[in-house]
Amino acid sequence: MAERINIIDVTTDNVHEAGIYCIKDKKSPGYHKKVEWFRNKINKGLKIKIVIDNSGKQLGFIEWIPSELAWRPVKAVNYLFIQCIGVFVKKARNQNIGTALLNECEHEAVQANKSGICVMTSDGPWIANRTLFEKNGFMIANKLDRFELMYKRLNNTSPAPQLKNWNMQLVKYEGWNLIYADQCPWHEKSVKDISQSAAENGIKIMITKLTTPEEAQNAPSGFGTFALVKDGRLLADHYISGTRFGNILKQEKKESN
Repeated sequence: MAERINIIDVTTDNVHEAGIYCIKDKKSPGYHKKVEWFRNKINKGLKIKIVIDNSGKQLGFIEWIPSELAWRPVKAVNYLFIQCIGVFVKKARNQNIGTALLNECEHEAVQANKSGICVMTSDGPWIANRTLFEKNGFMIANKLDRFELMYKRLNNTSPAPQLKNWNMQLVKYEGWNLIYADQCPWHEKSVKDISQSAAENGIKIMITKLTTPEEAQNAPSGFGTFALVKDGRLLADHYISGTRFGNILKQEKKESN
């Protein structure tokens, strides 16, 4: 028999008790940056829900926001946009926890008279693939690079959401650039490690922090809240470690010789 689960709402009042799921260390800088971002009034309608078992162990989570305020390069009117969803505990994957979280989102969308739900997916890292969403009636609106934009209509007359072409933004960036936002709590560590590695290698890197959904929607990567760019070329579209950045530097140096 499947173990009983509970879904808790993370609020500005209980966030320090409930946590943010992705980072357990509440003393880490990334945790505090994410909490600040979560509490920012610019993110009106932002929701985080966490699944826990009877012992209080966290099994999975979902984060969504009104599509007009999405921190991804999407154009969608009157949808809810799922920014993150994860079920990382192995035993929980057979308990339909992902579907339960999607049902929570759909229930709110219905209550708020939204046109539907949308989400970006990929077979690559740091973002969910489309399997769970296909299982729950989502369709692909369009694709670009490694990403798909999927949606589930609740109103058949509503226009489908669309991806924005982030590649058109790349020409704006000369030299080394790191663009990020606090939407992901791991970015703070990445920025610190990359900055240190760049300094050690004599690399001047421009670091830009995105502070509004509009900036993220017009960022130069499909991930929206992270991009490593050199002279108009996207070298990483998701969190990377200092070690990975060092390997990128070596490859760039090799190719320039």
